[in-house]
Amino acid sequence: MATEFYFNTQTHEVEEGRHSDWSVLMGPYPTREAAAQALQTAHERTEAWDRQDEADRG
Repeated sequence: MATEFYFNTQTHEVEEGRHSDWSVLMGPYPTREAAAQALQTAHERTEAWDRQDEADRG
């Protein structure tokens, strides 16, 4: 089984495997690096969705 990585939103640390409660985790991610960028990725996606919503509204 492949190792999965999670970003802990409480500690801001990457966890190898799920050790914390699901309510404070983002993931799983395939790499440690992807998990470390979880907040940045989420921020970028939210901005893109907001721009699309604005464009859809005209």
